[in-house]
Amino acid sequence: MGGMNDMSERRISDNKNDTEKKTNVVLIGMPASGKSTVGIILAKVLGKDFIDCDLVIQKTTGKLLAGIISEEGAEGFIRTENRILSSIEAFDSVIATGGSAVYGEEAMANLCRGSIVVYLRVGFDALKKRLRDIKQRGVVMKPGQSLEDIYKERTALYEKYADITIDETGKGIEEVVEEAAEEIRKY
Repeated sequence: MGGMNDMSERRISDNKNDTEKKTNVVLIGMPASGKSTVGIILAKVLGKDFIDCDLVIQKTTGKLLAGIISEEGAEGFIRTENRILSSIEAFDSVIATGGSAVYGEEAMANLCRGSIVVYLRVGFDALKKRLRDIKQRGVVMKPGQSLEDIYKERTALYEKYADITIDETGKGIEEVVEEAAEEIRKY
């Protein structure tokens, strides 16, 4: 995978406010918040490689996300996602995570190390319009959970990990990319 490098070259730290050089940008947010689309364009704008964590999971397991969720359930998927993402080694990359990546403590510790974490915040009403087919998309939902339940639960986690928050309300993809690039350069 492009952008992979030996992480031992950099000092390891769990403190996201550390003075270590942050060469990666990690995008977090709800499914359909545009992490992959924004990530591809942002990588071009910043001159970085691009890694889509959902595709890494699919390639590693040989299964579609919806298939993993169907076979292993939400908790099984989260364990698989955590295991795979905690072993990703990236340098000078934009990394688009899946919406549920924030449930994996080891995965987030790994992804946050040497990274600026950008939360792409989308309002709940806009999210409902974007997410028409939750099952096909491979959205991780525990039995009995509604979209509103996971929205509330995950928002606290996204805010916990975020160095930068981009509010997408009323903005198109290009505006989100432009604002993210500007905030990342200032960071």
